[in-house]
Amino acid sequence: MAIVLSVLAGIVLTALGPATVTGLLPYFTIQSNVAVGVFAGYAAWRAWRDRPEPPSALKGAVTLYITITGTVYHLVLANPASPFAMVQPERAPGEWWGNQFLHTIVPLLAVADWVLFDRRGRLRLRYAAWWLAFPLAYLAFALVRGLIVHRYPYPFIDAGQLGYAGVGLSSLFFALAFWLLGLLFVGVDKGLARRRRTAPAPVDEADPTRTPVAPG
Repeated sequence: MAIVLSVLAGIVLTALGPATVTGLLPYFTIQSNVAVGVFAGYAAWRAWRDRPEPPSALKGAVTLYITITGTVYHLVLANPASPFAMVQPERAPGEWWGNQFLHTIVPLLAVADWVLFDRRGRLRLRYAAWWLAFPLAYLAFALVRGLIVHRYPYPFIDAGQLGYAGVGLSSLFFALAFWLLGLLFVGVDKGLARRRRTAPAPVDEADPTRTPVAPG
């Protein structure tokens, strides 16, 4: 629920600035935040109804997308040393907090939730490739939209400035980076699963030689 509330706060506070809700929708930032917020709300509803958790592959996907949002913003878009750095405007306090919710707080909460509470050992290496489907679909959407409105949401997919060859090159680089990030998620999942399997069983303090047996 903390993730759901943070997503709502981020979108509402950002929309209080010059951007409108419809103007925000074409951004990967908003789409990934909405995706992780909807998933978190759905997971909370299933927990409240005492139903099984949603699939780990789906949770891994939305966590990857929101991690991409935070990583690209801080390392590429808001980094003055990046060739794709965007000029950061002066923001009113509410809009500043909205930006922090969407690019920092929600990604950190989502990753923490995935690390601490997701069931381990369910992810497969092939998922890292499958998870690229949404970023690639977003790229196609942004390019087609750019042909119509002559605007692109991010400088590294701006065909007007880079040309389609330049966009193709930057997209290949980002796709490789996102695939490697997905593999990192799978590797962390497998590592945590092995760690839990090899963790020593608790010792009965009354009789240290006896390992307690779970009831039932």
